[in-house]
Amino acid sequence: MRLGIMEMVGLAATLIFAIPVGGFGLTLLADGRTAFGGAMLLLAVLMVALPKFLTMPQDLPSLAAEKVVGGVAKEPDNEE
Repeated sequence: MRLGIMEMVGLAATLIFAIPVGGFGLTLLADGRTAFGGAMLLLAVLMVALPKFLTMPQDLPSLAAEKVVGGVAKEPDNEE
C-alpha cells in the first residue's frame, strides 16, 4: 500500500493525536482500570484505521473523477 504525500501528512497528523491517547490507555491498563484503558486503546486504533476505510465528503469529487476517467480512458492491451 503506497501513500501519497498528502496521505502521509494526514497519517502523521492523526498519529500526533492517537499516540498519546494510546499511551494513556496503556497507563490506565497498567493501573488496573481495564474498561477505560481498553476504551482509550480502541479509540486510538479507530483514529488511525477509520480514515482509511471511510469515505469522507472531501473524497467524493476525486472518486467521481476517477470513475469518469476510468470509464473514458481504457488501458491499452500489451499483446503484439
